[in-house]
Amino acid sequence: MTDDSQQAALIAVDWGTSNFRAYLLDRDGEVMAERAAEQGILKVSDGGFPAAFRAQLGSWLAPGLSVLMAGMIGSRQGWSEAPYVACPAGLEDLASALHVVPGDLGRKVMIVPGLSWRDKSGVHDVIRGEETQLVGLDPAPERRVVCLPGTHAKWAIVEGERIVSFSTAMSGEVFALLCQHSILGRLMVEQDCQDDEAFARGVARAKDDGGLLHHLFGVRAQGLFEAEPVTGLRSYLSGLLIGHEIAGIETVIGDVGHVTLVGAAGVRDAYAKALELSGCGVTIFDGGSAVTVGLWRIAQRAGLLGVKF
Repeated sequence: MTDDSQQAALIAVDWGTSNFRAYLLDRDGEVMAERAAEQGILKVSDGGFPAAFRAQLGSWLAPGLSVLMAGMIGSRQGWSEAPYVACPAGLEDLASALHVVPGDLGRKVMIVPGLSWRDKSGVHDVIRGEETQLVGLDPAPERRVVCLPGTHAKWAIVEGERIVSFSTAMSGEVFALLCQHSILGRLMVEQDCQDDEAFARGVARAKDDGGLLHHLFGVRAQGLFEAEPVTGLRSYLSGLLIGHEIAGIETVIGDVGHVTLVGAAGVRDAYAKALELSGCGVTIFDGGSAVTVGLWRIAQRAGLLGVKF
């Protein structure tokens, strides 16, 4: 047992599809220690979650602290499915709907529920993990547009501590599929860094008539005629997809105006550039900090801080 684990108030876990991250938090929500591994839920065999859980947390489990988890660990493919809570929803709704992981784990292990939303056409949408980042943002009284870029980018409307609605775009996954498994990728070469000029041309192209499907084939044609250098085609495609995503989200939530971007550097920075090229203001918030603050706030509201078993 370490001094850190003796002073900690909560074990907070962000367990996603690809990665496992855990944090020891004190009563003020400060990170005292952390652990990370490429041990996402897809790398855990059926029935193997309790063993993986103990292996990753190790000595942290000695004091019997409560564990609060978020992410795909609570999905149907995860350890134990945490039901969705319908939007609008806030801290109180999430804290009151925490899902208890069954089994003899020697402590209370709980999972933050995901969120669901139905748009004006009645079509369902879901969030699993990003809800924790959203409630980890500093509350603002005014309506705020928040974007969480990633494989499945989330766009949310947040008012104070409440998540009013959200919309998902599969731009990241589509980009990977097109680069790896379509005719577009045949002309592309790997890049060590993004070609900013090609990216900007892709964002600008998204504003033209013709629609996304027509514009996508143009990526190949531009490469064939060397109108875009092969070294810039990936960046051009990225800008095109994100540009269409921004244009599409405006039809759902209205004028974007200013966006709070939550996430790690890289894809977050690409979104920031695309938004600025589209005339939107941008505020950047670190995704890792949002996760730990969100888990701490939910645990605090649920009365879990410092509770030992």
